[in-house]
Amino acid sequence: MTVELPVPLDVIAVGAHPDDVEIGVGGTLARLAQQGYRVGIVDLTNGEPTPGSPGVDDRLAEAREAARILGTQERLTLTLPNRCLFDSFAARVALARVFRQWRPKIVLGIADKTPMASPDHWQAMQITDAAVFYSRLTKWDDEFSGLPAHTIQSQLWYSLGLSNLDVLPGSGRFVVDITESLPIKLEAIRAYRSQFPVGKQRVFTWVESQCRIWGQSAGFEAGELLIPAKTLGITNLVETLCPS
Repeated sequence: MTVELPVPLDVIAVGAHPDDVEIGVGGTLARLAQQGYRVGIVDLTNGEPTPGSPGVDDRLAEAREAARILGTQERLTLTLPNRCLFDSFAARVALARVFRQWRPKIVLGIADKTPMASPDHWQAMQITDAAVFYSRLTKWDDEFSGLPAHTIQSQLWYSLGLSNLDVLPGSGRFVVDITESLPIKLEAIRAYRSQFPVGKQRVFTWVESQCRIWGQSAGFEAGELLIPAKTLGITNLVETLCPS
């Protein structure tokens, strides 16, 4: 059976809830969009219920506006349950179907646990890791309804906080320059008015400060830290470390 597929995305970022991706890698996605790459976001849940939101429709409208601000081509919301998200076979296949359909070169996912925050983040990491693997497995038409296998070339993890940067088994870390896109990242987060009302403006100070610390550690005004699943190689040491 031949399945008609859409134009591929270059990069897909996965979050447990709407606003995770914006907080973690919104600047990177906005910069990629500026550079002409096709970028998508997958939210595993709709994020509802939450204390300050009127309901699902409002939260999804905020997510669409945030995606528009970032310049992404697609935003997909799966029907997995908020607050009780678990790494399950069904969840893995649901996300792997998205990868097979949109065929990204790179997948970005949440890095590890977020102590004192939602346990859904840890489950989302495990679901994403498994879906990257499931995406490339052949001889599995009964689960994927003719969607062809797709091998994702690179997987990266992004942090949702400062407390979980030393526990991942990643091969190295690097910082993406988001100097030009930091204002876009912050604007996209502000689109979630139900989640970040006036009383939570400290969130923006925290996010911006974190980006500036990471960026300045790498010689940029602002940056986002990413952790690769594979070792990154250098062919020209001088040009890589000392660009003209």
